[in-house]
Amino acid sequence: MTPAPRSARRDVLAGAVALLREGGVGSPEHDAAELLAHVLGTSRGALALVDDVAADDLAAYGDLVARRAAREPLQHLTGVAGFRHVELAVGPGVFVPRPETELLAGWAIEQARLVTGRRPVVVDLCTGSGAIARSVADEVPQAVVHAVELDEAALVWAARNLAGTGVDLRAGSMADAFDDLLGTVDVVVCNPPYIPLEAWESVAPEARDHDPHLALFSGDDGLDALRVLERRARVLLHPGGVVGAEHADAQGASAPAVFVDAGGWLDVRDHRDLADRPRFLTARLAG
Repeated sequence: MTPAPRSARRDVLAGAVALLREGGVGSPEHDAAELLAHVLGTSRGALALVDDVAADDLAAYGDLVARRAAREPLQHLTGVAGFRHVELAVGPGVFVPRPETELLAGWAIEQARLVTGRRPVVVDLCTGSGAIARSVADEVPQAVVHAVELDEAALVWAARNLAGTGVDLRAGSMADAFDDLLGTVDVVVCNPPYIPLEAWESVAPEARDHDPHLALFSGDDGLDALRVLERRARVLLHPGGVVGAEHADAQGASAPAVFVDAGGWLDVRDHRDLADRPRFLTARLAG
């Protein structure tokens, strides 16, 4: 019997990298390896142990590489997104969590851990895939975590990712969510939409063409959702409670100004990401 044809792993990866680079993918080597590992059911680090790729796997891999070259998100193709210490199910209909948001989640986790003598209460507004809520529940198991999502499709993904975690997930708008928690919350955290409508053309195709627009765009200046967040956090938090929210790197001054101009907030400050770009703001409710 003639053995099934196989192709050398190095050649397969090299061809995929060239195609992804031609398509404008930002990290072609990384994505080519991730997709091959996904097809082979192994890890990216273990690919070095693979000598050849079978014809059936090569066909499946070629399809995924072509879709990625057309700028379909890597996470939609693999079905998962890593976020801090958890793995999330993602796909069409939900915003794919970004690595930079891990810093905001880390801040929320640190703040929850500072609460002593009782269980900290954390609210994740605009939860999307449930990434931040899931991370808080994972790393601060004593926390009482609540999350809300408006988009019906995203809510399905959040329910899947938060199942069995104890997180209280609700359908609704952050503008009026959690009336039963007014004045009792320790930490409000949110990754709201923050892209100005006029910036449509500058958004990467992976986000513009595949992420839900409800999770991306927020008025002419990109701050409409942040203004809603400021008003809601004000009534959800107890005096001394804290809020944190992600924003665009061009909003390092304008996003904190939403809280400063509103009054009633202390310690309003901005935080930079690992690339030294403005990334999220935090504030404490005066009391």
